[in-house]
Amino acid sequence: MNDKPNDPAWPKGISALTLFTEDLGATRLFYEEVFGLPVVYEDDNSAVFDFGNTVINLLRTTAAHELIEPAPVAGPEAGARLQLTLGVDDVDAMCKELTARGVTLLNGPMDRPWGIRTASFRDPAGHIWEIAK
Repeated sequence: MNDKPNDPAWPKGISALTLFTEDLGATRLFYEEVFGLPVVYEDDNSAVFDFGNTVINLLRTTAAHELIEPAPVAGPEAGARLQLTLGVDDVDAMCKELTARGVTLLNGPMDRPWGIRTASFRDPAGHIWEIAK
């Protein structure tokens, strides 16, 4: 660990997350419709969405190997390996909105023992999203 938290060489935050997907078209449409975001960049292998201080890059699994070789690209059948959390003002209201947009909740809304209310859902590529307050 870095003993100097104000060291200018150390990153100040996560600027981008790249999520692999087998079906770029379906996953792109999901992000447009569910999150209501426009694509800020796209090409034949990727679609990028701006989530404020972080961009989400959806990348075809067939193009992912060149980014992470020699590590293998895991398929969605491997199970969830991460969860992305979005803060919302009202979890229950957002759950109703998500359901109206065709999203099936995995769980929630529920009060967690650590003091927050959450619900989660999956995108077409298998990535788990949580909304929380």
